[in-house]
Amino acid sequence: MYCPCMGRFGNQADHFLGALAFAHGLNRTLVLPPWVEYRTGEPRSVQVPFDTYFKVKPLQAYHPVITMEKFMKELAPAIWPPGKRTVFCYQKRGESESCNAKEGNPFGPFWDTFSIDFDASEFYGPLQYDIHYSDMAHLWNKRYPANEYPVLAFMGAPATFPVQEENLVLHSHLIWSDTVLNRAKHFIRTVLPKGPFVGIHLRNGIDWSRACEHIESSPLLFSAPQCAGYRGEKGSINAEVCFPSKETILKQIRRVVKALKARAVFVASDNNHMIADINEALKLHKVQAYKYETNNPHVDLAILGLANHFVGNCVSSFSAFVKRERDVNGLSSSFWAFPPAQGATQSGHDEL
Repeated sequence: MYCPCMGRFGNQADHFLGALAFAHGLNRTLVLPPWVEYRTGEPRSVQVPFDTYFKVKPLQAYHPVITMEKFMKELAPAIWPPGKRTVFCYQKRGESESCNAKEGNPFGPFWDTFSIDFDASEFYGPLQYDIHYSDMAHLWNKRYPANEYPVLAFMGAPATFPVQEENLVLHSHLIWSDTVLNRAKHFIRTVLPKGPFVGIHLRNGIDWSRACEHIESSPLLFSAPQCAGYRGEKGSINAEVCFPSKETILKQIRRVVKALKARAVFVASDNNHMIADINEALKLHKVQAYKYETNNPHVDLAILGLANHFVGNCVSSFSAFVKRERDVNGLSSSFWAFPPAQGATQSGHDEL
């Protein structure tokens, strides 16, 4: 069990895959946490049940899992009752001698959603989460046997960000709920013209512009390893890759649309969808750009996952989610301005 308390959905999804691998390595049931969302006008985070967005059964086919709502209602009273609830963290947090697991947002609101208060703190350092490393899983089980510690409740996700390379394949078990997938398919069927379409993700808000200022000094920033490699072995990430110019974006869109003979471009963005610019650039191709009618990032992701080709941002965890989903389904993807010398597409099955 853990609080997905770092970042928004893209980061939480990376952490989820790591937590799934961790639970699998320790042979412990994974409690599926709700997704933590931050909504305009809401002073505290909002917790959305895991199965709102994803199916539980495909995960159960890989490893035992249970939603947090079901765990707290059916199992916690017997195996994790109030008075015997310990929270795990690497080391003490802040001035106190405890994990301070409920201090701040979203930590407090997350645990309060289930009326959870902790009675003790357990510092698990120097253990770490990489169960692919040596005998780490054995060390965890030796130090915290299930008969003495029936529940390992972590203050944060027992996982690294970005997702470990070894855990990328686990995305195959993450399947959209019928609600999300049906909305995506309905949009494609009723709004987009019939025929191939290109899905693109534009990360271009002011916060992203500021983040990209650090890319030269942090070449593996955020999800950059999906392009550069986890050791930087596949190339370097520059400012243009992180925050591509309008010229770069329109040039790549024209090239991909022409290669696929696409009939439409679907745009997902946190800020500027560039609809007018794209329409003008594709006027001669008689192709138009579209966006989902409401702000719904999960439906955006599902539509991007169904596109005939996807172009995303190397550094964005939102784009990384789409890339992983498409990889496990054998679908093509490319990135803005990467690799710099060859243009947009990657090697292998990502060639257009």
